[in-house]
Amino acid sequence: MQMNELVGVVGAGSWGTALAWVLGQQGVPVRLWGRNREAIAHLAHERVNRRYLPDVHLPKSVQPTADLDTLDECPLLVLAVPSGAIREVASHLPAGERLWVIAAKGLEPGTGKRLSEVVQETANMPLERLVVLSGPNLAAEIVRGIPTATVAASINADAAEHVQQLFMTPTLRVYTNDDLIGVELGGALKNVYAIGAGVSDGLGFGDNTKGALLTRGLAEMMRLGAAMGACPETFMGLTGVGDLFATAASRLSRNYRLGYAIAQGASPEEALQQLRQVAEGYPTTLAAEGLAHQYGVEMPLLNAIASLLRGACRVQDALQSLMTRPPKGEREFRFVKS
Repeated sequence: MQMNELVGVVGAGSWGTALAWVLGQQGVPVRLWGRNREAIAHLAHERVNRRYLPDVHLPKSVQPTADLDTLDECPLLVLAVPSGAIREVASHLPAGERLWVIAAKGLEPGTGKRLSEVVQETANMPLERLVVLSGPNLAAEIVRGIPTATVAASINADAAEHVQQLFMTPTLRVYTNDDLIGVELGGALKNVYAIGAGVSDGLGFGDNTKGALLTRGLAEMMRLGAAMGACPETFMGLTGVGDLFATAASRLSRNYRLGYAIAQGASPEEALQQLRQVAEGYPTTLAAEGLAHQYGVEMPLLNAIASLLRGACRVQDALQSLMTRPPKGEREFRFVKS
């Protein structure tokens, strides 16, 4: 694929719109697909996504569309829909010989599968044509030109490098990584602990609490990643510690705001309604709890957050259960790749 060939961005929310903007700013022709025909018609006419990024004007090379068939002509597709919609959308997109970039972060609800697994089996395509894009990437900051870094991960080095070159700009630095499992899990699991960080701040706790929560959350991420075949070192990079700290500290984060609202007394259902957007951490927490059980990995923080989201316990009860656990050494585990 040449740099001036057509790119299809699937999903016209904040993230899909931001990625289309990044490409369009470089003159790359983009077809930005969204499900809501009325919203797409307004976007095509006004060139502004008023619901998600109201201060950003789309470049001329970005063409909004509500017709999935128009994406068949695109040699490269970027999937930026919520994790729960990946399987359905991918089933309507013929694989062909194109390259697919998964820009969503999460685990499939119900199955706990990584999104690359979902796309691979749904579109019946080789893993070599899949790239995952993940990192501390808040859409509202990217379109403001704030310096940002991200990771393009694939088992295919050429594919990762192509995506790196495609998205690299003076304000967006792209690194490559061959640890697809680690990059996907890092991008998914950080949302779980961002919910916990929101709870911590919502309760009025301080930096001591958040520092402990995020550090122990990172340890849980690394434990599960190692059990599933990821490189533990990946979680110390952009898609792990970088994305974790950015998401857990930002009020732009939906997952942080979800946790904050719960700590302020809202039920999980009420908190989700207040967001009016998808918080990937909610289904990911429940899916990851199943993975932790499947792989026999101890994840007390994740379990406590899952109990909160299910409405199975109160915030104070979850806190007490964590703080009164039996004493342990900090390095009570060792990384072993399966």
